[in-house]
Amino acid sequence: MAPHSKLGERLPVLNGFLQQHGRAPTLDELRALFGFRSKNTASVLARRFVAAGALARTATGRLAAPRSKPAFKLRLLGAVAAGFPSPAEESLLDTLSLDEYLVSRPEATFMLRVEGDSMVDAGILPGDTVLVERGRAARNGDIVIACVDGSWTMKYFFRDGGGVRLEPANPSYATIRPKGRLAVEGVVSGVIRKLV
Repeated sequence: MAPHSKLGERLPVLNGFLQQHGRAPTLDELRALFGFRSKNTASVLARRFVAAGALARTATGRLAAPRSKPAFKLRLLGAVAAGFPSPAEESLLDTLSLDEYLVSRPEATFMLRVEGDSMVDAGILPGDTVLVERGRAARNGDIVIACVDGSWTMKYFFRDGGGVRLEPANPSYATIRPKGRLAVEGVVSGVIRKLV
């Protein structure tokens, strides 16, 4: 069956892949999924899926899961004083989708569960979930996920005359200066904590 025929019949297979894997298939996976011999045929099908909105493309041209609309939006009803008490009046200011509010580049963002307490003074506690954005250049003061000399860590990033240093947000931990290899995997863009 040619890739252009009956695209709708192929959507359940594609959607099953998206649900099972949580990501878009590669061209090779599309080829195998639909039994094509040619990668070019899979490429034609991919373009048709993108045109139909069943798949998307990243800024670099890779296939991505479509940006689904949020299941619901929450109402923003006003502000509350966290300092001195002030009269509060409820009025609908806006509605917010948490995924749109927290994640600006979904194709480059992943989540990690926090273990350990080296960043507690930055407000990041054990058990929290951090949102990490790949492809963003780390600047002084950013919190990064980095592989330092073969070990992974989350710390403040600083570049100075001595090179790169990674600073904890807990005085019980020491500053890290890479002895050999340093790879910054991403910059922390948000923290999620469920209180109840």
